[in-house]
Amino acid sequence: MTEPESSRCRPEGAYDVFLSFRGEDTRKTFTDHLYTALVQAGIHTFRDDDELSRGEEISKHLLRAIQESKISIVVFSKGYASSRWCLNELVEILKCKNRKTDQIVLPIFYDIDPSDVRKQNGSFAEAFVKHEERFEEKLVKEWRKALEESGNLSGWNHNDMANGHEAKFIKEIVKDVLNKLDPKYLYVPERLVGMDRLAHNIFDFLSTATDDVRIVGIHGMPGIGKTTIAKVVFNQLCYGFEGSCFLSNINETSKQFNGLAPLQKQLLHDILKQDAANINCDDRGKVLIKERLRRKRVLVVADDVAHLDQLNALMGERSWFGPGSRVIITTRDSNLLREADQTYRIKELTRDESLRLFSWHAFKDTKPAEDYIELSKDAVDYCGGLPLALEVMGACLSGKNRDGWKCVIDKLRRIPNHDIQGKLRISFDALDGEEFQTMIFKESLE
Repeated sequence: MTEPESSRCRPEGAYDVFLSFRGEDTRKTFTDHLYTALVQAGIHTFRDDDELSRGEEISKHLLRAIQESKISIVVFSKGYASSRWCLNELVEILKCKNRKTDQIVLPIFYDIDPSDVRKQNGSFAEAFVKHEERFEEKLVKEWRKALEESGNLSGWNHNDMANGHEAKFIKEIVKDVLNKLDPKYLYVPERLVGMDRLAHNIFDFLSTATDDVRIVGIHGMPGIGKTTIAKVVFNQLCYGFEGSCFLSNINETSKQFNGLAPLQKQLLHDILKQDAANINCDDRGKVLIKERLRRKRVLVVADDVAHLDQLNALMGERSWFGPGSRVIITTRDSNLLREADQTYRIKELTRDESLRLFSWHAFKDTKPAEDYIELSKDAVDYCGGLPLALEVMGACLSGKNRDGWKCVIDKLRRIPNHDIQGKLRISFDALDGEEFQTMIFKESLE
């Protein structure tokens, strides 16, 4: 059975932590103990056990492990700089930090002073004497630059922490890593169709390393997948910022008591990780957001915005957020996106894409069962290319016999083509479980 194209909340096989270290120095001692502690804490950690079989270049397998890790821990030991493989790893790690993925890089200075790394003194100086004899000047300069940058990063010094007690030192490292890995991912269905390219384009625009505050808008009709696309991009970007917040169902929430104040509180709480001061009106919330977040590089998603006052209460001006911040707005009304740097309209799925998504929910396969091909095409044509309608319709018809299918499709024929909500109601009525029907119908209105 072939899976349809999908945008996952994180790459399959992605790691929480990538360990970069000099095998001869620490493989069987400190790094082994650290790796074991990380794994025991449930942290998915990559450790290269093939150092001796390496070629001149970093393998594709190793490169992918670096790129798909949220955190890289670099164990600087006295022999680290003598390994061209370690230095090449470090260059790639810093590329991930500085360019696309905003990876977190945490150096450990193990029996070596950070200034030796930063300035290439001591054993690092000795290593570079040999490198300058063997390698091109451009490559050596690249290595030196990477070491200088790494030496300036905030990290852990083995000699200064826990009085040099290795077990306590490792415990502190694991605690810090767990804190940085505080789950931010939002649930996204595994089977998504027709969204990969758009999600990639939005990610590409927002992940470019710039100091300006970038705003993108995603618009389209209800049920088209605006929120899902925003979640996919949020999951791809969220670990590269000082703070992140996904504000769901803004239009619905703003109708509740005290209007937008609860959303303002959530924005401050999610980013600052502490309860916000009492916000008794929107204007007070605006002042607090501007004061507290204007120096922080943040990622904010404003989902399902329907009115300008909702945007003004949560992100009135770009200056409310620090340099390099990113904002995603989803809405049905493209007129609310005039301040956006880029806007993306989500189009309906093609018939082939629709049939693929529908089939997964109806048959758990990428194509209809042989006896249901024509009935499936009829059902798909009534869904108007809307992902939500296709998912609900597929779930509604799953497990029914041909007579059951014909009964539902006959009801659909009586509803005008533009009335998607009416067609969804037909599907909801055929589903078991009042709670499930209510939940799905509410989502269809967003």
